[in-house]
Amino acid sequence: MHRSHHRQQSSHLGRDMDLLVFGHAGRPMIVFPTSGGAYFDYEDRGMVDAIAGKLEAGDVQLFCVTTVDMETFYAKERHPRARLERYLAYERYLIEEVVPFVVQTNGAATIGLTGCSFGGYHALTMALRHPERFTSCITMGGAFDIGRFLNGYYDQDAYLLCPPHFLPELSDAAYLDQYRQNKWVLVTGEEDGCRPETELAARLLGEKGVPVSCHVWGDGSIHDWPEWRKMAAAYIP
Repeated sequence: MHRSHHRQQSSHLGRDMDLLVFGHAGRPMIVFPTSGGAYFDYEDRGMVDAIAGKLEAGDVQLFCVTTVDMETFYAKERHPRARLERYLAYERYLIEEVVPFVVQTNGAATIGLTGCSFGGYHALTMALRHPERFTSCITMGGAFDIGRFLNGYYDQDAYLLCPPHFLPELSDAAYLDQYRQNKWVLVTGEEDGCRPETELAARLLGEKGVPVSCHVWGDGSIHDWPEWRKMAAAYIP
């Protein structure tokens, strides 16, 4: 299986950012790690092995990025406004630095997003904010309400970075029409503590006329990597 490591000096974040690429061809997907995670977590947790056959067959190509969770929503020592501003810088890094790298490497004009747990937050939020670029989104055990990270602080950016808040009021036809053309797969387990947030996000999309596949796994499925490995094998790409 093709595997390569890349390091970019990010002008938006002011530091080096690493990513790993798996696969040689196929649909490109940016992979977000779980809370505070790094670019190597998806491999270390067995997720790459779970879809090794698809990677080797050229069905999908993964671009595993690092987040800045500990500088944004988990940075309790920072004022919530500073956390939001740092996250917006991370968004610019994704759009202006990671996306061109993916396009140059893979050649595809559009990209998919995926992530587990808080990685699912990044995937869904970026897919909703940039639906013309990210045309598929697969979340597993996702949690999407960032209110608990902001200590009661609220402003327009907090609103626009929180899918459960902005989706109900979204009426922009350009966004909604694009959403309806894209692929949305939200997966959770019946015993996953994030199940309510996943089901709510699916309902909110459905109420906007957006086709969405919401899957709740049975057999006591919980919020953990062994479950997500099985889900990845089933749904990616």
